[in-house]
Amino acid sequence: MNKYVPVIGLEIHVQLKTRSKVFCTCSTKFGAPPNTQTCPVCLGLPGVLPVLNRKAFRYAIKTALALNCQITNSVRFDRKNYYYPDLPKNYQISQYALPVGIRGYLEIENEGEIKRVRIRRVHLEEDAGKLIHSEDGRFSFVDYNRAGTPLLEIVTEPDINSPQEAYVFLQELRTTLLYLEVSDCNMEEGSLRCDANISLKRKGEEQLGTKTELKNMNTFKGVRQALEYEAHRQLMLLEDGKAVLPETRLWDPGKQATYSMRGKEEVEDYRYFPDPDLVDYEISEELIQELRREIPELPLYRKRRIKEQYELPDRDVEVLIRDKHLADYFEQAMKYYDRPKFLCNFLITDILGAVNELKSNIQDVKLHPNNCAKLLTMIDKGLISIKIAKQIIKDLIISDVDPETYINQKGLVQISETSQLEKIVEKVIGDNPSAVEDYRKGKEKVIGFLVGEVMKLTRGKANPGLVNEILRDKIKQEVQDEKIN
Repeated sequence: MNKYVPVIGLEIHVQLKTRSKVFCTCSTKFGAPPNTQTCPVCLGLPGVLPVLNRKAFRYAIKTALALNCQITNSVRFDRKNYYYPDLPKNYQISQYALPVGIRGYLEIENEGEIKRVRIRRVHLEEDAGKLIHSEDGRFSFVDYNRAGTPLLEIVTEPDINSPQEAYVFLQELRTTLLYLEVSDCNMEEGSLRCDANISLKRKGEEQLGTKTELKNMNTFKGVRQALEYEAHRQLMLLEDGKAVLPETRLWDPGKQATYSMRGKEEVEDYRYFPDPDLVDYEISEELIQELRREIPELPLYRKRRIKEQYELPDRDVEVLIRDKHLADYFEQAMKYYDRPKFLCNFLITDILGAVNELKSNIQDVKLHPNNCAKLLTMIDKGLISIKIAKQIIKDLIISDVDPETYINQKGLVQISETSQLEKIVEKVIGDNPSAVEDYRKGKEKVIGFLVGEVMKLTRGKANPGLVNEILRDKIKQEVQDEKIN
């Protein structure tokens, strides 16, 4: 690839998180029995008229604003005429001449460098249904439940220059959409899909090569792999003096290869014209400002601030900001606590670990951030051990209880009384003479085993730091006594 530079543009399709479809009142709930969420409008029956979903329209404008787009004051819907076997009207209501937003950008961070990827357009349209093919390939069935679901298309300029950069862009875009709460971005359910255009151009030259389109990829990893394969395939053709054909290709993850689907369509093939059943929609400055106020601090900027404000490592910050609710929880807890690294570790390792085991999510955690801070403060003060905190965290996140009350009721307060611990330590020393002898010979790690034995006898309630200190003092004293005798 020394002679060539990949030139990549992405077309991302995002299902918006509305309860009803974009031009009718049918439900958009995923997983319903086939063809049970349809009506005369989304089935394209004669004489019906579409009515625009207000929330979907607001979500489209909000997304365009977050992507730094210029908002089109007057928005028009067009008919995109193309044979869709899974759209009964045989045309798609989309936007062509007057989309919601144009000329925007999204900044990404890749290998420590900030890059601005330009957004050509953001427009609202309706999704198609779903074809289901029989295993023997003889029949195809159509489920129209998805037909008419509000779909936002985000088209970038060809500013991306590597498959990895495309992967990073998609990750950043997905996180941004989740922060905006306009889509669940569930790729397994088809809420987020991507087409990618790629060509190779000679280094130092302006003229772009012939592009191919990679269609309907539904994993970011798949996008990266398909682009890597296609870049190599095009390079081999060019090196052999052959032409790259303008075509649409599909990615086969099993074979790790792309294959030709059809010749590439051009805009003229779609025969756009204004939809006569929908009026033009004016977007007022008041609505723009209202929606702008709803936009939260976006991921890249939040990442920079959290890293600087709390002095956390990059890896921890990446995990926190990936989920807005997780980052919110962290920052709320930090209002009551002053050890960001300890809180971050406990949140990522223990609370998220318990959430995953319970097959839940951070939004369902009933342990208030204030109470999480209180739990960690009890550890800091030596009232409970970290081991006890780890053992009870599942109970705390599923029940709205004060951790101090819970710990007292369960009798889990840490044993920090020296005289009480000394008796237990003496028993452990007496029961493990070989381990004690190994420690005397310089095997420092054995002390961890002996501390563990004390913790077992106290059911995890002993203060491990104090136990460690008492153990060392007792063994040292025994050695001194032996020398005297």
